Amino acid sequence: MLLRLTACAVLAAAPCLVPAQAAPPAVPGVSTSPGPTTTQVLTLDAAFVRVAQAHPGLRLVDGRGAVLAAERDLAALRPPMEAGFELENLVPDAPGRTLEATLSLAGVFERGGKPDARRALAQTRIDALALEREAARVDLLAETARRYLDAVVAARHQRLADDEIAEQARVVAAARRRFEAGAAPEAVALAAQAMQAQAELRRARAQAEGEAARRSLAMLWGTPEADFAVTDADPLALPEIAPFAELRALLEHTPELRRFGDQRRIAEARLQLARSARTPDIGWRLGVRHDQDSRDVSLLGGITMTLGSRTRAQPEIRAAEAELALLSVEREAGDLALQATLAEAHGRYLVERAQVQRLQADVLPQLARALTQTERAWSAGAATYLEWAQLLDARRDALRQQLDAAEAAQRALIELQRLTGEPLARAATTGDTR
Repeated sequence: MLLRLTACAVLAAAPCLVPAQAAPPAVPGVSTSPGPTTTQVLTLDAAFVRVAQAHPGLRLVDGRGAVLAAERDLAALRPPMEAGFELENLVPDAPGRTLEATLSLAGVFERGGKPDARRALAQTRIDALALEREAARVDLLAETARRYLDAVVAARHQRLADDEIAEQARVVAAARRRFEAGAAPEAVALAAQAMQAQAELRRARAQAEGEAARRSLAMLWGTPEADFAVTDADPLALPEIAPFAELRALLEHTPELRRFGDQRRIAEARLQLARSARTPDIGWRLGVRHDQDSRDVSLLGGITMTLGSRTRAQPEIRAAEAELALLSVEREAGDLALQATLAEAHGRYLVERAQVQRLQADVLPQLARALTQTERAWSAGAATYLEWAQLLDARRDALRQQLDAAEAAQRALIELQRLTGEPLARAATTGDTR
């Protein structure tokens, strides 16, 4: 099974804003198997759609967009104007004084490009939100793929246990016949029955793990009931992927690195806003004064300017410049960390894929032939039950080892696709062995 992160194709057509408490809608890609009890079969793409429609993580990012839009509108506002009213000489008995009333209007002329700098900072934060949403979407789809893989692997473990139970039932019947014929002690039949009981225990464990995995998957869209089954996919189908050098080149387009570009633009806008504070603003005031005794009306006007603006702006400018310089170092550190993660996932995928293929091509066929020959020899009395049981255990262990390696490879593939954001499959190699 190739767990594909079809983020762009699936989520482009999926609305992402629905109430969290709403039940998951009918999803394309969900089929119903016939029988007295109908069970929905949920595909991976259908799980992507459900998560995109119901998970609150994406709505949280969209909600921040409304907050940033309001902050942008606030940044576009000019400084408020002030209306004033003053009374002078309120003591009427004072000699030589008359009551004077002044009505004034005051405001501020912003200089240095402060309004444009505020709007630019607010807009860059809004622009960065789109990439943040994309990164959250990819991470969420990767988590969906991991949980879907857990359910698929648990179903495969259950199938292996079912095959083991059926095989062990045949062994128990053969051992019972040998015992009844006096050709083998009863301990052989009892040991075979114990092995069958262990296989039934493994099947029960796989069923419980599958139920837990499906419930964990369903919780991504807010449904505690796992009333569906996963597709009968083949986790042993592992594609050939590109060399590490090609995947490394794709890292430049990953949201985790592209976000540094948005952060740099935000830091540059913040620096420009800090620099604009070096230019002092000019305050102005216009008013009309009325003398109650003389009935004279005079026009007043004045301006004010803040002193020391350049000195007070320097600390904020230095902080903004330091933050901008630090982004280059953070991007370099992030790039190295992503490359290390990519190298680890790429190497792990190749190792686990090689193990799956080697078990499929060499180990399992030889064990199958040895098992057939040993069963014939035991039926003819030329081999002991212990030899037959050891070969059965060896083959079952190899099958479980192959499935574990395939699961590790699929997880590495999911991580590679999360990092690169690209489909990596070239040609799938199916290795289904039962």
